[in-house]
Amino acid sequence: MLKRKIAAERRIGWTLRLWVLGVAALLLAPTLMVIPMSFGAAESFQFPPKDWSVRWYVEFFTSREWMASLANSVQIALLSSLLATIAGVGAALGLDRTKFRGRAAVRGGLMAPQIVPGIVVAVALYIAFLQMGLTGTILGFILAHAVIAVPFVVIAVSTSLAGFDRTVETASASLGAGPITTFRRVLLPLLMPGVLSGFVFAFVSSFEEVVIALFLQSPNIRTLPVQMYNSITLDIDPTIAAASSIIVVATTGILLLAQLATRRKEASS
Repeated sequence: MLKRKIAAERRIGWTLRLWVLGVAALLLAPTLMVIPMSFGAAESFQFPPKDWSVRWYVEFFTSREWMASLANSVQIALLSSLLATIAGVGAALGLDRTKFRGRAAVRGGLMAPQIVPGIVVAVALYIAFLQMGLTGTILGFILAHAVIAVPFVVIAVSTSLAGFDRTVETASASLGAGPITTFRRVLLPLLMPGVLSGFVFAFVSSFEEVVIALFLQSPNIRTLPVQMYNSITLDIDPTIAAASSIIVVATTGILLLAQLATRRKEASS
């Protein structure tokens, strides 16, 4: 009887593994197809390519427009994710440490940028920033991207706080450490896996964001996703395949490195 149960569990386990692999292939296949397409030599998109070349990568890295948009995206993503991390950590700590009426509503409000359709958020930010003169500025991009990135940080840090033992703070206070010292030397290192995860997800969400960027763009400030959008809508430029491949590889590498760093941090603690 026990052997039958073990055999049944193994069959279920293999079935679930195959199902997961099938779902992963379904989700990743369309995205990964762009990588071989980026090495095509033709003037249009071909899959599989008849002739192989790095022509479109050379075009990407030697184009002023593509390089300027890439630099803008990296700069905006770094600054907005840093701002979102600072705001998100404070918001998560506030929701965890304080008890007040309407806390659930406040938490829901913080999650609103993830729930509300992106076009609605984009229109609202555009109208508000237009009155403040922030459209077409780096500051406007940073603030707008921070708005949509804060929920990622709040979720990641709140998850870390859910398993946090607050007695270590009491022990720190009993040894004479003040609130700032306790936060810097005790609380923050223990929450660092969640903070790092939130920062990475905030960076990726900002780097790939296109709807808000379309509203806030100007002739002088254009992000990489907007440049890609214009490239595919205004003219068929295969350089977009190279840009897409770079984004796929870069974001995947960043997420994997963040996961590896988080696991090592948790293992060492």
